[in-house]
Amino acid sequence: MRDFRAALADLDAASLLRTRRPVAGEQGPVLEVDGRQMVAFASNDYLGLAAHPKLIAAVVEAVQKFGVGSGASHLISGHHEEHERLDAELARFVGMPKALTFSTGYMANTGVIPALVGRGDAVFSDALNHACLIDGARLSRADIHVYPHGHLDALEDALARSPARHKLIVSDAVFSMDGDLAPVRELVELCDRYDAWLFLDDAHGFGVLGPNGEGTLAHIGIRSARIVYMGTLGKAAGVSGAFVAGDAAMIDWLVQRARTYVFTTAMPPMLAAAVRASLEVFRSEPWRRERLREHIASLRRRLRDLPWPLLESSTAIQPLVVGDNARVMHLMENLWQRGFWVPGIRPPTVPEGSARLRISLTAGHTPEQVAALADALVTVAETETIAA
Repeated sequence: MRDFRAALADLDAASLLRTRRPVAGEQGPVLEVDGRQMVAFASNDYLGLAAHPKLIAAVVEAVQKFGVGSGASHLISGHHEEHERLDAELARFVGMPKALTFSTGYMANTGVIPALVGRGDAVFSDALNHACLIDGARLSRADIHVYPHGHLDALEDALARSPARHKLIVSDAVFSMDGDLAPVRELVELCDRYDAWLFLDDAHGFGVLGPNGEGTLAHIGIRSARIVYMGTLGKAAGVSGAFVAGDAAMIDWLVQRARTYVFTTAMPPMLAAAVRASLEVFRSEPWRRERLREHIASLRRRLRDLPWPLLESSTAIQPLVVGDNARVMHLMENLWQRGFWVPGIRPPTVPEGSARLRISLTAGHTPEQVAALADALVTVAETETIAA
């Protein structure tokens, strides 16, 4: 029988033990934790929509009309007209033939990838892909080829050598711990050259990038029938769930074969109504994306002289790489004592030796809060240098 106490003690000794902090009240840039007000740079609510009045009103109206639960899976009796409307609106919003909503992004990726490829096929996965993409590839039982992060030559060599019947390149669009963008245009070119599909996880780009928040593809200005596009609805959209969009026949196939869609209860109709309200806010309140861009520029300008490197990122994810696990947790605690919640990210979420503070900026933050965090980091850095 496994000794879980000893295993937990080992994690603690390596500064890898994870903890939860219960939050009171609504999501926002200031959170109440253990009775204390903390300025949080930890959320993926990039546009500040999780407590938006229009989303709340949409949920209240939907609850009064439809109740709370959906009652069954989509293929039994749980597919509500709100789900049907949302699928259609999402497809129109991202400019693709058809879309399908899932309960979570993790379920989307672990259900769709095995529905697209299987034994005898091949998956080509970026080394820094999110865990749900990695797990989806493993569940597919296809041959898995991991290429170095963003290394197109290595990817092309693997594609050229593969004898697989069907080939699927899998990549984050915005990488969740580095904040950089995948070379999407070049990935599509490789798909054309080697008759492959591209599964693009745009969890951190949907709602944030593009003229109206349509995502990374609109931001870059590219379309392709080879792209299977996934966006999450619990980050910039402020709600919960995910969707996959692309070729109509492919989406119809997922309804038949994506196990995480077929064999789970449908999301509550009230959440589908809330997401539809989010899409409207994406279009009607572009100032939120503009404010986010201003925060990104301001923070990067203020932190350029820190002793720790700030990775190149033009997105809401600003990673400050510290390296050592214990040191990053010490820095996190130092900031916590000053009233700032910035999560320390350690292996296995990031590679060994690259522990970091993951600074998440949102449109809900004020310029003063961003400046105060930067000032605190500069002060902490000076204190660390003196102590060393």
